[in-house]
Amino acid sequence: MYHVVVRKSNRDQRKVRIRKKILGSADIPRLSVFRSNKYDSAQIIDDKKGITIASASTMSLTAKGKTKTEKAYEIGKELAKKALALKVKGVVFDRSGYKYHGRVKAIAEGAREGGLKL
Repeated sequence: MYHVVVRKSNRDQRKVRIRKKILGSADIPRLSVFRSNKYDSAQIIDDKKGITIASASTMSLTAKGKTKTEKAYEIGKELAKKALALKVKGVVFDRSGYKYHGRVKAIAEGAREGGLKL
């Protein structure tokens, strides 16, 4: 009988390390980012209740001819608009193990531009 050792990816290990320190509540929820090769998505999550308050993704955007980074910026602005409509003013930013660079940074800047306090 062989025992298979499954090792988490470096990103997953960083994600766990970050999540130990970050907790979203009803007052200040967590803004979590996911980045794939083709799309980006972000959600505002209340960890106490375990629910997603608002979400946005590049799959739902109709922004033809823009770069992925520009689309990510639009996601941040759209998410901020949804959050402010639900009376959420500030969030804790969870980069999910990604570098704060490029598309992840663009989502954060878009959310700030939209009126959220990170």
